[in-house]
Amino acid sequence: MNVNELYELWLAKADRDPDLREELLSVRGKEDEINDRFWKTLAFGTGGLRGVIGAGTNRMNVYTVSQATQGLADYLNAKFDAPSVAIAHDSRIKSDVFARAAASVLAANGVKVHMYSRLAPTPMLSYAVRKLGCSSGIVVTASHNPSKYNGYKCYNVNGYQMTDDEATELYNIIQTVDMFDGVKTTDFDAAVEGGMIDCACDGLFEDFYADELACRIEPEVAEKAGLKILYTPLNGTGNVPIREILRRCGHKDLRVIASQEQPDGTFPTCPFPNPEIKQVFEEGFKLTADFPADLIIASDPDADRIGIAVKHDGEYHLMSGNEVGCMLTDYILSRRKARGTLPATPVVVKTIVTTELVTAIAASYGAETVSLLTGFKYIGEFITEKEKIGRKDDFLLGFEESYGYLAGTFVREKDAVNAAVLIAEMTAYRKSVGDDLYAYMQSLYKKFGMYQNSLLNFQFEGEDGMKKMAAIMAALRARTPKEIAGLKVLRVGDCKTQTVTDLASGKSESTGLPVSDVILLFLENDCKVVVRPSGTEPKLKAYLTANAPDADGAEKLTAAIAADVKKILGIEE
Repeated sequence: MNVNELYELWLAKADRDPDLREELLSVRGKEDEINDRFWKTLAFGTGGLRGVIGAGTNRMNVYTVSQATQGLADYLNAKFDAPSVAIAHDSRIKSDVFARAAASVLAANGVKVHMYSRLAPTPMLSYAVRKLGCSSGIVVTASHNPSKYNGYKCYNVNGYQMTDDEATELYNIIQTVDMFDGVKTTDFDAAVEGGMIDCACDGLFEDFYADELACRIEPEVAEKAGLKILYTPLNGTGNVPIREILRRCGHKDLRVIASQEQPDGTFPTCPFPNPEIKQVFEEGFKLTADFPADLIIASDPDADRIGIAVKHDGEYHLMSGNEVGCMLTDYILSRRKARGTLPATPVVVKTIVTTELVTAIAASYGAETVSLLTGFKYIGEFITEKEKIGRKDDFLLGFEESYGYLAGTFVREKDAVNAAVLIAEMTAYRKSVGDDLYAYMQSLYKKFGMYQNSLLNFQFEGEDGMKKMAAIMAALRARTPKEIAGLKVLRVGDCKTQTVTDLASGKSESTGLPVSDVILLFLENDCKVVVRPSGTEPKLKAYLTANAPDADGAEKLTAAIAADVKKILGIEE
């Protein structure tokens, strides 16, 4: 069908959500608007579905969600005798609607559903899959994206997002499902009454808190430090669990930013609810005159990512995801070594775009650092493989530069609740020895060297944008630069071909990583550039690492690398 035929079909059949018909009528005769909604079917990628909420095959709505869920039901019924699925959702627009729609489809296909009836963070979905022995899990969220987006992520039996092979197999099944006539569904309330849908997940909160508290290293330090903490859930799911866990840790002087406290999918004071950006802390900064917080914490709407600002010499400093990960690495290794609880073969896991500073820190304690592809599912998979050989306790910390952290193995996803526990404890400990996190980070730079990491984001919306990103990646592969910012390119890694090539010798070896559309450029002086299209957003991303003796040198080198990368990619701003 062409886009106009699809448009007419939706007008005739899309009656499960009155908002959809109203939207379709509002764009009648507007060719560009109709094409944007119907030029493709919202892709089920390795992270599931993510897109703008609205009517059409290229939108998040009850039909695209139900089609994906029918595919999941068929997939699970072919693999399990009595499959079950855990479901959670965040505070976004339509999240509850999509969660109920998914549950209704699963129930109609004989798949038992265990739901959280209230808001629950994404890591608690991972927890539920493992705790309840489910075959799969679904969380309805678009993480830290603006309010017009929503998403749908599928988890496997191990509690992490589906692997590439699993997602591809599921995608192929979804492709065979007719969006209107191929989906089985049932009345949600009738399925609850019949026992196919239950709210068993609600009983997991206490178990989850107990496991989070067990991850503390210096539990006695929190009560003694008297930290002042400001917290914002950014109108999302972290509000209850993060406040509760910090209270149970002994942090009594905790305030929540009222304007961002209650669930609200429009994110009225933070249109980009991403703890990576300064804007989300502005509401908190306004309160510090009356409440001089030692630490400001922000969790994203589904509470899998966390960002912080720390007070130093009367001013607040935002700490990057790399910096927090490096401090947590040093804190966990140093304190566990001091307490005699460090395993014989400790491992820290990061992604290929995460700072190499962590490698130097870990090595100073005799710990191994493992680098994996971007995506926390690879860290979850790593933990699971360690568990199979009885070595899961070797895993101390996994983190991404994009503000996702996990210490402990009871969850297989990045976990802002877990991170809040350890960051607050680390802050309390540093206060007890007379400094703060900003000073702590400067001491690590002084000891191990100044690694400056930055991210270039290039936005490419719509069909044309996808084509442009593909063309840029193809051109980079065809014409690999020999020099960037005056630094020689020593090696080129291509995760699509799974090879790393030494430019001087021409010899290649395996990346040891799964196939992915990622190019790595290894430069002189331990500098690096990694380029990849985002798997969840319409963006091309370039991750830059500049290594220099001091901050000023690192900043200048970063600017030079960034300028050259833009030229190489042919992107003008």
